Amino acid sequence: MKKPNILLITSDQQHWDTIGAFNSEISTPNLDRLVREGTVFNRAYCPNPTCTPSRASIITGAYPSQHGAWSLGTKLSEDQLTVGEVFRENGYRTGLIGKAHFQPLKDTKEYSSIESYPLLTDLDYWKKFNGPFYGFEHIELTRNHTNEHLVGQHYALWMEEKGCTNWRDYYLPPTGTMDPDERYKWAIPEKYHYNTWIAERTNAKLEEYQKKDESFFLWASFFDPHPPYLVPEPWDTMYDPEQLTLPTIVPGEHDRNPPHFGLTQEENPDFSSYLETDIGNIGFHSHAHVTEQEARQNMAVYYGMISMMDKYIGKILDRLDELGLTEDTIVVFTTDHGHFFGQHGLHDKGGFHYEDLIKLPFIVRYPGKVPAGKVSSAMQSLVDLAPTFLSFTSLEIPAI
Repeated sequence: MKKPNILLITSDQQHWDTIGAFNSEISTPNLDRLVREGTVFNRAYCPNPTCTPSRASIITGAYPSQHGAWSLGTKLSEDQLTVGEVFRENGYRTGLIGKAHFQPLKDTKEYSSIESYPLLTDLDYWKKFNGPFYGFEHIELTRNHTNEHLVGQHYALWMEEKGCTNWRDYYLPPTGTMDPDERYKWAIPEKYHYNTWIAERTNAKLEEYQKKDESFFLWASFFDPHPPYLVPEPWDTMYDPEQLTLPTIVPGEHDRNPPHFGLTQEENPDFSSYLETDIGNIGFHSHAHVTEQEARQNMAVYYGMISMMDKYIGKILDRLDELGLTEDTIVVFTTDHGHFFGQHGLHDKGGFHYEDLIKLPFIVRYPGKVPAGKVSSAMQSLVDLAPTFLSFTSLEIPAI
């Protein structure tokens, strides 16, 4: 008997309360569809509020203290057993389209990385390499958030195949030529945006698997709504900043918190005394002194990024239906960690473990097996995904 398929869809740095079914100020009709057709877990959490550790936990079923990729700038060892390897050994096809971030952006004496610059932009290399990679037999990757200059890999190849030979115009120096002062409205046409690429290539793999009647574990890994706050038109003006409920700090709320919380409210905070290593900074992303107007505009574009992503999630869900795969496919939607856009006077992310940063949107749809239209308060963690996927497919869960 053919085993069920797994389709994991993730966003990047999405606040838990940014799904239209639970927040009337944002429109996400396709995520709302998953809410109606599946179960929402309203107490789901990440094991670490940064990308690499949480993403490594998704594929290993291990905590960062176990798998070793404990921070940004570290690397998940290729020796770690991943859920994709277990699926491959049991006849599944495995694929990852979009963001990986299991490895650092820079090669160091301690860590070598194929996700590092300048290899990211060596398109000849990526023409020849589609895996295997951490248990995924087929990968199509890039490494950037909106206009960051590190765009490359398979996404850049796709843009050129689509006729977008001037793609560098939409990215920052040194690999691009975009004006760093441009904000909010991203000039890249929607047809060349990475959301379009991820949906198109995910659907191509779904078609391949369906044609061959193969069970699959496929991860569609979106980059938004991770800042910088940039989105193509018309999504940049979809929300009126003045009509949104802007989160703010409660006066005095950091008075009894550890000192680094209060530092975020200073003009030029110095977090050097909190650095244990030269990897990352506890306050790097939690910049304060964002004006109210800037915070409102950031929030409006952040919501626009989510709504645009939702459109392309819908294209994937529609293709599942068209291919007759919906009934036999477990769909999980979540993110790697949360986000601040004014909550507690904080912005972006950092070492501040409020629920805004560690709580996740988390939806599971599996027709006939997972209840539809239900909200569950059962606690969930990204660490649980790998063993749960295996248990749903009746595969043995290896010891770690």
